[in-house]
Amino acid sequence: MSRAATPLVFDPPGPGSWEQDPVHFPRPMTRYFQDMHPPAFRKGTGDFARFYGMLIDGLQIAYVNGFGYNQVVPAPDAEIPARLRRAEEVFAGKLWREQLREWDERRKPATIATHRELQAIDPAALPDAGLAAYVRRCADHHSAMITQHMRFTAAAVLPTGDFLAHAAEWTGLPQSDLLGLMRGSAEVSSGGSDEMARLKRAFAADPAAGRLLASGGDPAAVLEGLRSLGGDTGAAVAGYLDLVGNRIIDGFDISQPSALELPDALVRAIHAAVSEEDEDGSHVADRIADVRAMVPDAHRGAFDELLGEARLTYRLRDERGVYSDIWASGLMRRAALAAGSRIAARGRIAAVEHMLDASLDEMCALVEDKGGPSGDELAARAAYRAGHTAKEAPPTLGPPPPPKPDLSALPPAAARVMRATFIAIGHIFGSSQAQNDQAVLYGLAASKGVYEGPARRISSPAEFGRIAKGDVLVTESTTEAFNILLPLLGGIVTDNGGLLSHAAIVSREYGIPGVVGTREATERIADGMVVRVDGDAGEVTVLS
Repeated sequence: MSRAATPLVFDPPGPGSWEQDPVHFPRPMTRYFQDMHPPAFRKGTGDFARFYGMLIDGLQIAYVNGFGYNQVVPAPDAEIPARLRRAEEVFAGKLWREQLREWDERRKPATIATHRELQAIDPAALPDAGLAAYVRRCADHHSAMITQHMRFTAAAVLPTGDFLAHAAEWTGLPQSDLLGLMRGSAEVSSGGSDEMARLKRAFAADPAAGRLLASGGDPAAVLEGLRSLGGDTGAAVAGYLDLVGNRIIDGFDISQPSALELPDALVRAIHAAVSEEDEDGSHVADRIADVRAMVPDAHRGAFDELLGEARLTYRLRDERGVYSDIWASGLMRRAALAAGSRIAARGRIAAVEHMLDASLDEMCALVEDKGGPSGDELAARAAYRAGHTAKEAPPTLGPPPPPKPDLSALPPAAARVMRATFIAIGHIFGSSQAQNDQAVLYGLAASKGVYEGPARRISSPAEFGRIAKGDVLVTESTTEAFNILLPLLGGIVTDNGGLLSHAAIVSREYGIPGVVGTREATERIADGMVVRVDGDAGEVTVLS
């Protein structure tokens, strides 16, 4: 579908003001995702709002022409007194610790077990009715994982927002500097896992396996050869691939490829990861000491406590996605592609991937030969998604958003909860508003350091195979799933997102310069241009 076709019309999806979310949804979403996501998202955000006594009832999302628009839902008037009482318990009882225990001891292990159970089933071997049932089971699991992802949002960001609010007042430092103190507290954001640690040990002890990894052979064959090795190396490779292979690499929709679908990028990322040396983290401790020295004596105990709580829960920001819907989305994609392969073999669709643009009911109807859309209709939907980006969509729909509540009018505990929440949300979605120059883009200083290298303009995960070691990734935005490929990069530049966006978090954890929220990088920086990424100043300079 050409962009010169009939202009898109953007009507508000309901009463009130709606704000576009280009950070998480830079491209149109599939019909399946548009149907599945809103109720699961609404439930999860409502759960965390009630748990922390917030004066909102969560968020709701609606899709207009495939683009996501969020709206804050106010808490019911009848619940305000109970919410205010609950807010009194949040900081006094450190309620996020209750959720962290729930995540570590119950939710995360159970979730991984369910992922592995679904992963162990070969959808291609199922009869039609069984495949349709499996597709629905994967969709139900995906929905539950969206809710789980959102349910743990406040535990991940509220202590961080509270730390930023206080530490900025005590030190006068920009919040970008303060967020640097989080580095090293989110192992998952730098691709860390027990399986990766085992992989590094195995390759360190097996030079022959390392030579195979670096051989330059067919990537899929290299992965299979490594997996089939005997001893610790083969087991370590199999364990790592079972952990990450079916995760989508970027985004949240089933339209995005999984790690195993990009074997070349995966092989090169594994090679980079097992070759790098682990840092001792002493520079982070030194920086914490430097910042602490700037805090007035009377507040140093509180500084230590707030920083400790923020670092304790910071890993949830990415863990809740990586181990919830990122994996579940990949499993749903695998099921949909198995269905697409079957329907393509019957001649109903022109390409296996076109099944991804069917709704859940349409997928099942096609598999069981009970109707469904034509192949031309699914092809048109796929072409539409490929032909549009969030930059074509207006940033808001409906009337202007209402002003934020006056926190000074709230009881102290409720005001503190809401202030921390607003700070964190602002740093997730807020891009730079600075005017860009012809050769310099002004974004947000997400991760310190300066790096010069070739820009790799990536518009979709399908292009990740073009990334070479030392490239500067230039893209609309990234998600936590992208951390698998981060070892290849010398720097990150994004159009969208703030200092707590996933691109900012992963660049800090990897220690590579990052500038986020430039708004225009993907329009102004062509593939192959040499750029300087200044993560200290938040600037990106086109050198040639």
